[in-house]
Amino acid sequence: MPLADAAPRIQVHGHRGARALRPENSLPAFTYAIEQGVDVLELDLAVTKDDVLVVSHDAHMNPAFCSGPAGSQTLIRKMTLAELQLWDCGAKANPGFPKQQAVPGTRVPTLQQVFDLVKAKRAKVEFNIETKISPAKPDQTPTPERFAELMRDVVRANGLTSRVILQSFDFRTLHAMKRLEPSMRLSALYPNSMKEPHRTLLDLAKESGAGIVSPHFTTVKAEEVAAAHKAGLVIVPWTANEPAQWDALIAAQVDAIISDDPAALIAYLKSKGLR
Repeated sequence: MPLADAAPRIQVHGHRGARALRPENSLPAFTYAIEQGVDVLELDLAVTKDDVLVVSHDAHMNPAFCSGPAGSQTLIRKMTLAELQLWDCGAKANPGFPKQQAVPGTRVPTLQQVFDLVKAKRAKVEFNIETKISPAKPDQTPTPERFAELMRDVVRANGLTSRVILQSFDFRTLHAMKRLEPSMRLSALYPNSMKEPHRTLLDLAKESGAGIVSPHFTTVKAEEVAAAHKAGLVIVPWTANEPAQWDALIAAQVDAIISDDPAALIAYLKSKGLR
């Protein structure tokens, strides 16, 4: 992750791999993102009934692009990994992304499978991994402490601690990971300010204990980014997909941008001399 006073190279995080082009949070999406030259794979974690970390944004299987056995359970936390693998999340393209290519037979991967893919490709990418957890829905996940422990164990077993960022809207897993693995980088996610009272980047860092703050791109203010950089923080907005959005973030001097279309963002940054 570049520091504020480093060369002005903006990193690119492939959101859910490359959701605009391939099924989200899938091995095909991560493969595509790696081939396009992303710096970081951004992905989401859920936990199965048998405590396996799997890559999914939604707690329930999303019927818009996932199909499973009739009458089957849809909550990942209530399914074993074997039961989850009966679902196909690539045969139907996400209707929200017209350029997305369907990849029939796409299964929800485990975090281990993502690490194995990256190792097989000898890719130097990093990982920005979100724990999908909410205090309002305790039945959908293990406790924050257990969630952090499961992630720490898989990351450590693969020797990837230095290449992983743990991000979350729920700061409980950030605090738990800080106790378990103090060397792991932490990122505080922040939603669109229209949904919550605005908090500054410095406020978020203080509350979360994170060295990285990841605000929704619409909330980014250049003066706050400057103050955050002065405090040694790294700013990684999400999820910007259009040139006008990228221009605003470039002008604010952010460190990285999370995008559904990392290939387009990389090409745009290259045209600006920022990669």
